[in-house]
Amino acid sequence: MSAKAEHYDVIRKPIITEKTTMASENGAVVFEVAIDANKPQIKAAIEALFGVSVKAVNTTITKGKTKRFRGTMGRRKDVKKAYVTLAEGNTIDVTTGL
Repeated sequence: MSAKAEHYDVIRKPIITEKTTMASENGAVVFEVAIDANKPQIKAAIEALFGVSVKAVNTTITKGKTKRFRGTMGRRKDVKKAYVTLAEGNTIDVTTGL
């Protein structure tokens, strides 16, 4: 598969935290994805962009917090995360852009 412009709209950025680093030891990589993306779209985008075989995709939606900014109430955006489990022997190095 070749990378199309739609694939870049689905995958926003990798998420690098302590929790995702621990998940990467088990062959999972975590990405922030578009809020309206579904699992088949995420799988196709990962396979096309990185040239790997995806075993499973799990998604979560984190609701945005209400926070105060300069005295007025604001709300952070909702974020959808995709936990992508890769097939045996496949890896994605997300730290190369840092």
